[in-house]
Order: sequence, then structure tokens, then C-alpha cells
Amino acid sequence: MAVTEAGVAGHVSREWAAGRGGAIVTANVDIVRAATRDPALAALVARAELVVADGMPVVWAGRLAGTAIPERVTGASLVHTLAGRAARDGRPVYLLGGDEGVPEAAARALLERYPALRIAGTHSPPYGFDADPAARRAVVERVREARPGLVLVGLGFPKQERLIQELRPELPAAWFLGCGAGIPMAAGQFSRAPEALQRAGGEWLHRLALEPRRLLRRYLLHDAPFAVRLLAGALRARLRLLGR
Repeated sequence: MAVTEAGVAGHVSREWAAGRGGAIVTANVDIVRAATRDPALAALVARAELVVADGMPVVWAGRLAGTAIPERVTGASLVHTLAGRAARDGRPVYLLGGDEGVPEAAARALLERYPALRIAGTHSPPYGFDADPAARRAVVERVREARPGLVLVGLGFPKQERLIQELRPELPAAWFLGCGAGIPMAAGQFSRAPEALQRAGGEWLHRLALEPRRLLRRYLLHDAPFAVRLLAGALRARLRLLGR
């Protein structure tokens, strides 16, 4: 559904009160591109209760196609918004992902901002853990035993979404946010782009400047051309709609 960031927090709060859990996918250009190329990944996204537009090209494409997307909702922002709602509602938060020490630093930063927040646990799984069923199960058990109400999973798509699907039966009343780099951003490892650049759809340039080796190929060779095709396809769909 088309929803604002405040709407996401309100929905999660109401579902907590009703004893229902769920998952949130923050669909940026990279996730949309992957989902359009692989039906299994599209199905993985479709299992989430909420899919929000994390990326201005996604917002623009939706609006061009006739979907009233009210605003961009990013994983990095939802880390703070949902942590604040969890503090208000008394729901413990678990931070999963990031380099060693990063989820702990993020937890400290969130506690400074929301003193009433309860941290259920933090964990930085070793690289490649998801390829080992025993290691993956150990991570699931670790989170389950902490009994959080909100789990922030920052492992990147689709790794984080796959792990969330394993975790959900273990914690049916919890909410899960696949937040990508949201945990290191909360920890101060990476900065957000200036707000004006975010609104203009240029936050990817800021991220590229911060991590050129990791992101150059993805952003310039894959995501940028796909974004152009996405917007062109949305424009064609709108023109067909207007021509009826």
C-alpha cells in the first residue's frame, strides 16, 4: 500500500497491540531490479506485509504510472522511526548485521536518542554464515532466545529477507525491517546525504562517493540504466492510460 513513514510506524504499532507481526521491505532501485529479473526474489518481496519505496526513481516511476506514492521511505530513516515507536510501546529491539562492533555502536546511538528503548540484543554474523545451515540456524536461535518485538536486519538484499523468512515463524508477533546499510548509518559508520540531495534523487551519488569500490559497478552499470528503463516504462504506461 502507498504509505508515509509515519504511517508505517502507526501500522506497526497497531499490529503490535493486536499481537501480529510482519516484515517490511524497503524497495530501492537495486531491489526492484533484482525482483524483476528473478521470480523467486519477486516472491520473496511479495511475502512482506509492507513494501515501501526506498529510492526516488521508484517513487517517480510509481507516480508516473499513476500510483499515488506520498513520499520516499528509507530503511535508514525507519531504523530511527521504528526504534522510537518501539521505545514508546515497550517493544525490545534486536540489531542484526554490520561489521563487528557496528550493531553495538548503533544500539548505543539509538539509546542516546531514545532513552526508554530496550535493546534485546545485537549480533554481527560472520561473512558467509548464510551458506552454512548450522551457522544460519545458530543465528536464528540467538535472535529467538532474545524475544525482541522489533528486529532490524541489515545484511543486504536478498540475504536479509531470506533470513527474515526463517525468523518469522520463531517470532510471530515481532516485526522485521530489512534495512540494508541502516545499521551502520545509525552507528555513524556512513553518513546520509544532505536532505536537498535526497529529495533530488541524488543520495546514490553520496553513497558512491563513500564506497566507490563496492558500489561503482552496481550503481553505474546496473542500477542507473535500470532506473532509466523503469522511468521510461512508467511513462509509457501513463501515456497508454491517458490515451484510453
